[in-house]
Amino acid sequence: MMNIKRKGGRILNIMPLEEAVVDDARYMPNISSKTEPQIVQWRPNASESELQAIIWASYKQVFGNIHILESDRQVIPESLLRNGAISVKEFIRALAKSDLYKDRFFHCTSNDRFTELNFKHLLGRPPANQSEIVEHLNLYQSEGYNADIDSYIESDEYDRFFGNDIVPYLRSFQYYLGQYGGDYTRMMRLYGGDAGSDTNLNQKGQMRLASPKNLLRAGRGI
Repeated sequence: MMNIKRKGGRILNIMPLEEAVVDDARYMPNISSKTEPQIVQWRPNASESELQAIIWASYKQVFGNIHILESDRQVIPESLLRNGAISVKEFIRALAKSDLYKDRFFHCTSNDRFTELNFKHLLGRPPANQSEIVEHLNLYQSEGYNADIDSYIESDEYDRFFGNDIVPYLRSFQYYLGQYGGDYTRMMRLYGGDAGSDTNLNQKGQMRLASPKNLLRAGRGI
């Protein structure tokens, strides 16, 4: 295994895993607010304040805590959600397929980084290993952007934790049945703290465990 350090999509250093020293203190933001998941769920006859909470929790999760301008809001999906025409799940799908999401996370960074963020935003966890990243890269290459996004939202994992009515949330700060052993550490590296955002790509590079045989394949588009 190799330890690959990236910054802003660029490979900075590659070394054998057994020689790599990771200073976990750099990846230890204040996580007090994450010790218990903040579950936001739609319910029948939701009040206006409850609908607002659902909408803004969805923006915060899917867009990684970035500031959403009034002009950035997805007016049509919001209206459909308010009217009960679509579920929270379909609202999440619409946000992840929006031009705003593509501009903030797809067009401006590496394919690997984009896949990492999709896992965080849509499933509430980091990818378990490089094989999961490669699987999504291959799906994007063969079937396109929308099919890749659908693969997260239509997964058994999404249905198990979020169903149709719950806004996705960061799950890897809590232990659950079937959780991968390294999820907590990987999520700490992806989590930027309550005041951070996922468009802040160049301040903390990426550090990821990758198999050398997957490096060239997974690095396409960097």
